Amino acid sequence: MKTVRALIIGIVVWVLGVSAFTAIYELSLMEDRYLQANIGLALIVPPLVWMGAWIYYKKIKSMHGLKLGVLMLLASASLDALITVPVLIMPYGGSYASFFGSLDFWLIAFEFVLITVLYWHLNVRTHQEKSLNRS
Repeated sequence: MKTVRALIIGIVVWVLGVSAFTAIYELSLMEDRYLQANIGLALIVPPLVWMGAWIYYKKIKSMHGLKLGVLMLLASASLDALITVPVLIMPYGGSYASFFGSLDFWLIAFEFVLITVLYWHLNVRTHQEKSLNRS
C-alpha cells in the first residue's frame, strides 16, 4: 500500500505539472515558448513535489525520502512515456530520445528526487530522531 500511495501521488503531481506546463506554454511571454514552459515547470515542480511528500507523510512515516522521490518520479516518467511524448512532443517533431535525453528532463527529475529527500530530512527524519532520543 505504501508503494501504491507513492505512485498515486506521483500521478497527481504529473497531472498538475503537465497542466502547468501546457498553460505556461500558451502564454506569450518569451519567443521560445518551449523554454518558457520548461522554466515555468522547473519553478512549479518544487511546490508540487513538496505538497506530494507532505500528503504522503501525513499517514506513512517509514519510507525514506529517496525511495519516495524515485517512486513518484517513476510514475511521472512512465506517464511522460505513455502520454506526454506521443501527444505533446511527437506532433511537433520531437521524439522519445529528444525528450528523455534532454537536460531539461533530467534537471527536473533531479529536482523531483531532491525535494522529496529534503522534505523527508527536514520533516520526517528529524521527528523520528527526536522520538528515538526520548525513549
